[in-house]
Amino acid sequence: MAVGTEVKEYQLLIDGQFVPAASGETFETLNPTTNEVIGRVARAGKEDVDRAVRAARRAFDEGPWGRMTPNERARRLRRVAEILRERQEELARLETLNCGKIIVESRMDVASAANCFEYYANLAGQIWGETIPMNGPLLDYTVREPYGVCGQIIPWNFPILMAAWKLAPALAAGNTVVLKPASYTPITALVLGQICLEAGIPEGVVNVLPGPGNEVGAAICEHPMVDKIAFTGETETGRQILRLSAGTIKKVSLELGGKSPNIVFPDANLEEAVNGSLFAVFSNAGQRCTARTRLFLHESIHDRFMDDFLAKAARIRIGDPLDDTTQMGPLVSRRQCERVLGYVEKARSEGAELRLGGKRPDKADLQRGNFVEPTVFDYVRNDMTIAREEVFGPVLSVIPFRDEDEVVALANNTIYGLGATIWTNDIKRAHKLAARIRAGNISINYPVINPPEAPFGGFKQSGIGRELSRHALDLYTQVKNVVVGLSEEVFDWYGRWPGGR
Repeated sequence: MAVGTEVKEYQLLIDGQFVPAASGETFETLNPTTNEVIGRVARAGKEDVDRAVRAARRAFDEGPWGRMTPNERARRLRRVAEILRERQEELARLETLNCGKIIVESRMDVASAANCFEYYANLAGQIWGETIPMNGPLLDYTVREPYGVCGQIIPWNFPILMAAWKLAPALAAGNTVVLKPASYTPITALVLGQICLEAGIPEGVVNVLPGPGNEVGAAICEHPMVDKIAFTGETETGRQILRLSAGTIKKVSLELGGKSPNIVFPDANLEEAVNGSLFAVFSNAGQRCTARTRLFLHESIHDRFMDDFLAKAARIRIGDPLDDTTQMGPLVSRRQCERVLGYVEKARSEGAELRLGGKRPDKADLQRGNFVEPTVFDYVRNDMTIAREEVFGPVLSVIPFRDEDEVVALANNTIYGLGATIWTNDIKRAHKLAARIRAGNISINYPVINPPEAPFGGFKQSGIGRELSRHALDLYTQVKNVVVGLSEEVFDWYGRWPGGR
């Protein structure tokens, strides 16, 4: 287990410079594996938000960013992708040290972040409007223009990847950004800000402000010079962001929580379904909004499926996330660890049958970290707390079902609608269920992935708008309509129009 990591100092990125907070305050950021301090980070406040927003405003209104051609912006975004690939191992290690993600997943996240920047670099020159046929001597067309200053607030479970998801489309469209990373995991977002400068993105275009959400996030949402807010995180915080942004009628996009169903039918390839279901709930220690945390098993295969699933879940290797052989690391914080264990106790008190885990590991070398064993509850009722609320940890609820109508009703009986997975070899059934389930992202015979080419977002209280794909460019551009009169005739607007009035 890695210990004794050097404590580094990190400052705010405002207007192209790394600077201390106006208050001079800092906060400590920890390694979740050992709860040792690995960094002291400048703690932004309202004054810093104002400085950063004004810098972003100047960069948009007066700086070179808005005057660059799409190809010039694209060249810089591609350079960001190149640097991410060049520094993949360094960034993956920083990610793992700060959020506890296993190193294999951190490498994948850095690679995915690079792919995201490259994807939007390729789309920077493809943000176009349309020409509209008119009845009369008129030319009517639309253009898509950037909003201006975008406030972006990202979570702690995928720090560098969520920063890329937010920054890349916003920058491709020509916006400037004030980015607030989660207080638990600020390091890689700050490094990414430095990479943007190195790649030639002008000063003031990307600003990064670590600090508490109730102060920094709130100030960004309320600032009158911010045109657009994009947030990823829990649903309750999303509600608060909507309220805070309402005073200035900001455009808001939200990617929020989920309680996604994972449905297995008897005709599925059960080995494939078991393996995919393990990944869908336990990857990233269950700390993902898309985690398939409600496993609906047809009653005819319940016992056979569970025997294999539990045996494989029990063999998941928990340990030091910097070890390439580790398959599950710690949760991001002691607070999150205690929260998850609180849900475990609640499930037991409500009558769910604990089949696996439900506690911290017994191994002595894991006691300093925020580890929770893979946990499986069986014969859960859909109205239990464990099946209704987002746990955000390695905890699975197993719910047997009898037929399609019952499982659709159960799957849809939630405030969330982020994702769902269906395991079946009946192609008609697969498409029928995909149509009936109210969720934004459906996978069939495949676990959860989010490539940049495909849109991502939820129904119901799982969010507003779609990230990734071309759809994300709609989040960061607004439509302007232009109409041109082409007639040679002179109109008498208060008399008779040509052709009568």
